[in-house]
Amino acid sequence: AIAADGTLFSGATDATIRVWSDGEHVDTLISHGGPVLALAIGKHDKLYSGSSDGTVRVWSIADRTHLSTLRGHTSGVVSLAVGIDGTVYSGSVDTTIRAWS
Repeated sequence: AIAADGTLFSGATDATIRVWSDGEHVDTLISHGGPVLALAIGKHDKLYSGSSDGTVRVWSIADRTHLSTLRGHTSGVVSLAVGIDGTVYSGSVDTTIRAWS
């Protein structure tokens, strides 16, 4: 996922999110309990991450802190999308899609 300022975020199998700027690794975000499988940039300077642990985590892009955890899936989250109105949608291996507002 790429933020408006060009910062790049990549999910990893070691349950982290790597932060990149100008091609250089500048930070690592840690919070998930399994591989990070999906990322999306949302409104209000937020990053959303989905993991095999079944959660969606919400992060502040500005200060790279974990803000909250969205729980509801019973299996890994493999896709994320942000709607025009800011609603976050997550798709899971549990065959469900959830909407978070």
